[in-house]
Amino acid sequence: MKYRVGIGIDVHQLEDGLPFWLGGIQIPHSKGAKGHSDADVLIHAICDAMLGAANLGDIGKHFPDKDPQYKGIDSKILLAKTYELVRAKGYTLENCDSVVCLQKPKIAEYLPQMRETLAGVLGIDVDDISIKATTTEHLGFEGREEGVSAYATVLLVKS
Repeated sequence: MKYRVGIGIDVHQLEDGLPFWLGGIQIPHSKGAKGHSDADVLIHAICDAMLGAANLGDIGKHFPDKDPQYKGIDSKILLAKTYELVRAKGYTLENCDSVVCLQKPKIAEYLPQMRETLAGVLGIDVDDISIKATTTEHLGFEGREEGVSAYATVLLVKS
């Protein structure tokens, strides 16, 4: 078997009055992430990690933010399409470990639902998806509640 590891990072600005999508679910908050799609930083980081591990480029290559067909798109669709590309190269997702950095809102109570949602889209066991959350102790753009970032690492296996 051949193993491939990938890392993905995404950042989005937070803006008042927008819906806040994270890990495929909408979380109640006064601010939401600004972006061409639904701006789900966690899903975007996971997509980039999978694409990188499979040597397929990055999310912008496959789903450019200048393309009107992706305007407002549900990032779960992008995740499913990304996994199709990865599987077409003969890889499957063994596991994903991720972390979301934001000051507010606190998301610990939503992590199980995010894991279930992502596992469902990918057709994998929920135990193969790990999501952690951290604040930046009021430091940087996340700490000032100006934005949110996410980091993901994946392990792909080719059988």
